[in-house]
Amino acid sequence: MASNAWSEKILHLLRRMNNFYSAGSSRSSCCRFEIDGAQVGWIPPHVSALLTRHADVFLPSQEGAVSLCPSLDCYERRSEAVNEVLETFRTESSLKCLRGWRDEKYNVKPRFCDVPLMWMERAATSLFGVKRYGVHINGYTVSDSGEIHLWLARRSITKQTYPGLLDNMVAGGLAAGVGIKYTLIKECEEEACIPADITMKAHPVSTVSYTYEDEEGVFPESQFVFDLELPLDFMPCIGDGEVQEFYMLSIEKVKDLLATDDFKPNSAMVVLDFLIRHSFIEPDTEPYYQEFVMGLHQRL
Repeated sequence: MASNAWSEKILHLLRRMNNFYSAGSSRSSCCRFEIDGAQVGWIPPHVSALLTRHADVFLPSQEGAVSLCPSLDCYERRSEAVNEVLETFRTESSLKCLRGWRDEKYNVKPRFCDVPLMWMERAATSLFGVKRYGVHINGYTVSDSGEIHLWLARRSITKQTYPGLLDNMVAGGLAAGVGIKYTLIKECEEEACIPADITMKAHPVSTVSYTYEDEEGVFPESQFVFDLELPLDFMPCIGDGEVQEFYMLSIEKVKDLLATDDFKPNSAMVVLDFLIRHSFIEPDTEPYYQEFVMGLHQRL
């Protein structure tokens, strides 16, 4: 693929994954979601309208913000009350995202370093635009001559999201009450059968952060990125069925794939970050170098 065409496709990917910041997005019509006076998300208009039916949980919008009732004054009370509302929506409404209910709890908090204010079902987080975090691992090998190859996974066709698309070797969401390193080890073992003694050699190297919107809501997300150099004779194996196949590919092949629709979008961003950090993309030869870096590291 010609260099200019490749660069334009990557730029389009980054704009798509940060479209909540773009002119014409729904941001100006969203309500802030606040708990104890701190903003924890963005609520789209169609969701705000549904919340008015649950005045025992949500206060009416005031000055562009939706808050919880004062009686919901602790982590468990807030979590249980909001979850009851979501269970109602799940059975009564046509909210598409709730069809993928996972029974996974995600913490809700203003910043990652803050104390959680409540938990929320993972499938519902986009309805409130709350921040979601995950762990992504770049598995790679270095040959005796110094050539780097990346391991990629192809997602199972039964996955609820992005079925059949290319993905990072291992990735997983960060559930409530679970640490980053624990998630790293667990996902590597479950998805790719990588033993803990190898996984522990992974290095935390970056975060990739972005906010996009679609018909399901608002998605402010940040991925904790690890690089893991694997032994040349090691091959990841299919574990829990979330992956249908693993591939070890050259950097040039991976670059070509990034500019196609065959890649899960946020995982393509993680790979792009890898290519930049390992100097496979350089500012002297990539005209959009700064735009790439900025697009990978947006403030949530």
